Amino acid sequence: KKCPRNFRIGGDIQPKRNLTRFVKWPKYIRIQRQKRVLFKRLKVPPTINQFTQTLQKNQAANLIKLLAKYSPENRQEKKLRLKSEAEAAKDKKTEKPIHLKFGLNHVTTLVEEEKAKLVVIAHDVDPVELVIF
Repeated sequence: KKCPRNFRIGGDIQPKRNLTRFVKWPKYIRIQRQKRVLFKRLKVPPTINQFTQTLQKNQAANLIKLLAKYSPENRQEKKLRLKSEAEAAKDKKTEKPIHLKFGLNHVTTLVEEEKAKLVVIAHDVDPVELVIF
């Protein structure tokens, strides 16, 4: 017959317990867990839910190629362009090249003025309310 273990002073070592519930988790882990619980318990409006779907890898690569064509010019490129345009057309006014606009406030004003043709949102924007209006 097996005698019961004694866990008092000088007795057996207590068994290991799972203490993960009592750990002080980092803030980002707590937030992502709370967010997952909220998404399970509440119905997400369709206007917000559409942002849970992201582009596939090949579509994202095509988009990045497209955006690379319209990346803003640096100072040297701008200087060369202005110099060549000044020599080519002394009196004609030339147009500025089309390039990307970025930044939350700037893009928001462009959308409000209905000047934006395409708006690209990063998949890890959190909270999504920053870009939904």
